[in-house]
Amino acid sequence: MPTTDPFVDAYIEKSNDFAKPNLKHIRALVHNACPDVVETKKWSFPHFDYKGEMMCSMAGFKEHCAFNFWKQSLLDQTAFPAEKTAMGSFGRIKSLDDLPDAKTMKKLIGDAMKLNDDGIKVAKPKPTGEKKELVVPDVLLEALATNDAAADTFNNFPYSKKKDYVEWITEAKTDATREKRLATTIEWLAEGKSRHWKYQNC
Repeated sequence: MPTTDPFVDAYIEKSNDFAKPNLKHIRALVHNACPDVVETKKWSFPHFDYKGEMMCSMAGFKEHCAFNFWKQSLLDQTAFPAEKTAMGSFGRIKSLDDLPDAKTMKKLIGDAMKLNDDGIKVAKPKPTGEKKELVVPDVLLEALATNDAAADTFNNFPYSKKKDYVEWITEAKTDATREKRLATTIEWLAEGKSRHWKYQNC
């Protein structure tokens, strides 16, 4: 029997009508391709973990859905759109036509499983000796992939404001604290707020 989470059932049921068949289709594909997948809740949307690691996730918005592979950069890039209109591996998903066919999806999920089986991680950018680039942690990138408004705000922020959020998250001492800060980060960014917005008008 598949390992499901009641949260995912409730999440799909409260989604907009157009999103329900898309989310149900994605969920079924993941379970079919990876019988040992474990559903879980992270940052208020459904995730699919495998071998104790995040593998992929899905989310429903007002007018589109999103599906994201945690290690997309290590998968076959020809399966993904060259230009995306939103965050997530396939951009804005408004219908099943916006996803690859079932065979391609199962192949991608199988490849993602193998990456987790082999313990392969996404390589972090190496220092170049040039102007220091801000390294955004994977957990924040994953959370941003679920919210277009938050991602737009973050991407348009100057280095200093991005750094404020990155340091707040990376300095969390426990997983619970980190997840709470991530949820707040996405909420504030979606509203166009900086990390220290409360003090800007003081």
